[in-house]
This record gives sequence, structure tokens and C-alpha cells, in this order.
Amino acid sequence: MSKSSENTPTSVQLIDIGEGSDGQRIDNFLVTLLKGVPKSRIYRILRKGEVRVNKGRIKPEYRLKIGDQVRIPPIRLSESGQNKITPSGHALDWIDNSILYEDDHLLILNKPSGIAVHGGSGMSHGVIEALRAKRPKAPYLELVHRIDRETSGCLMIAKRRSMLRRLHELLREGGMDKSYLTLLQGQWQKGKCKIDLSLQKNVLSSGERMVKVDESGKSSLSLFEPVTIYKHASLMRVEIFTGRTHQIRVHAAHSGHPVAGDSRYGDKEFNKAMRKKGLKRLFLHAHSLSFVLEEPRKEVDISAPLPDDLRAVIDQLDKESK
Repeated sequence: MSKSSENTPTSVQLIDIGEGSDGQRIDNFLVTLLKGVPKSRIYRILRKGEVRVNKGRIKPEYRLKIGDQVRIPPIRLSESGQNKITPSGHALDWIDNSILYEDDHLLILNKPSGIAVHGGSGMSHGVIEALRAKRPKAPYLELVHRIDRETSGCLMIAKRRSMLRRLHELLREGGMDKSYLTLLQGQWQKGKCKIDLSLQKNVLSSGERMVKVDESGKSSLSLFEPVTIYKHASLMRVEIFTGRTHQIRVHAAHSGHPVAGDSRYGDKEFNKAMRKKGLKRLFLHAHSLSFVLEEPRKEVDISAPLPDDLRAVIDQLDKESK
């Protein structure tokens, strides 16, 4: 009796490294290439020397170079995630209608609220998994940055390793303008105001991530600017110069004006009042991205309109203020 096809091992793969993977760690390269293979399995074949680069053993932190040849051993198809849950057609429908910008090297999506940027934490898939399922022949698709599951708006995906490096460099050196729209509790009276407070990330015993202001944490800088002041809330534009976890939410809460709909750092009574106005989630939207790419020089200036659910809340506040 023959074995089922799902237990048949794949053949040895020999892969020549080009520009798209130059500088990438071998472990990350394998995670991307062997979609669905558990990371524990990938690190095991690395430790055992089953993966070779230029016929030699390498460590997981080895960085690939143009011209390297990678040997990947046979891996049983059942180990490569054949039975893993993949995004359904319905879960992929939003992608085509959410593209804000695309060229040969970069894709910018208008991510809906409620979709994580990647699978995990109880979710079988996120944006990057859905995109890879939608475009199975794409040679390279990687998140440039992350935004919270509840946050909507601009999300960058690199289509080339070289683009990922260039954008990470811009983010590190402050060469990219990233702004958000958010609704805060109360009337903001500070005008255009910078909040420069270091943030420390902690993980509670429950597994929940909490971030707090702490001098020993990482430097974090946000610029808050009022757009419209209402009787009990303020629509704000926030530019961030660092990309710390929950940065805007914690800076806003520390200033005494937490984000509407924020169940973690927000005010329960204010959130309850906002729910009566139709707010069903965190009011935080990644509104715009602006940066300049060199060689060839290209200016990218992209904005994502406020989604209908948040727009309806603002319309309600506008109506009440007349």
C-alpha cells in the first residue's frame, strides 16, 4: 500500500540568491519561502546542518549574499502546512478594493479595522497571509511596519528585499511622515503639542501587552494637532516620529485625553457615550504616508480616507455641535 501524497517528501531545492534576498537572515528567508512550516521545524533543520549555504553549515543569523546557493532538504508536504487554514475567498475580497498605491517594489493598502497585519494571537491569518494567498506567484511580500488590529488605514508591504531595507532606513532616520486621525476624550486645550515620553512594554501573566510611560523605556515622540474641538471630544491629527507599540494610545491617555473606544487605556464612561453615537471600535486611523525614494527619485504621498464607520461618528458630532 503506497503512502498518501501528503506524506511524500519534496525534492532537494537549490536556490541561487539574488538582489531580492541580499542581506536577509537565513532563518527569515526560510520562514518566507517555506510558508506554513512551523518555525520549530525550520530551526531544527538549521541546527542539524540540513540547510547548507555554498555547501557549508550556517547559523540561523547568517545573512545571505548575492550569489549564495542555498540547499534546502526534502520536507514532507504534511510538514509544510498542507492542512493549515488558509484565507477563504471572502477574506481576500477586500484586498483589490483597498490598494492605495502599487509599483514594482511597493504596495500600500488601506487596511480595514478588525484584521491583524499577520496571523497569530488566535487568528489563523492576517493581511500578509491573505495577500500571499491572493498572489501565490509573488516572489516577495513582507510587512514594512505594523499597525494594531483595530486600527485602520495605510499599511506598507515591500515587494522587494531592497525596498524593505530602504523603507526601514527611512523609518529609522526620520525620513518618513506618518500621520493618524484619532478622536480623543474632552476638549484639547494645548494647541499643537509635542509629547516626548519614553515607553516601556510589558506582558502581563494573561499574555496581554500593556505599555506605560517609563523613563527607562524607549524614546517616543508624537505631535498632536487639533482638527475639530467638540463639546466632549476632540478630533486630532497625530504625527509620530517613532513607531512604538500603542504609542498614540498611551501618549493620549497620559495627557488626560484617551482615545475613544480604547478598552485598554481609555475611559469606560467616555467609551460608553461614544458607543451611543455609533462608535464600535478604537477611533484610530493611519491617515497618511509621505516620503521620498531615491534612485530613481520618486515622491510618495498617500492618504487613506476616514472609513465610513468613523466618518459617521464625526458626522454625528458635527450635527450635535450646530
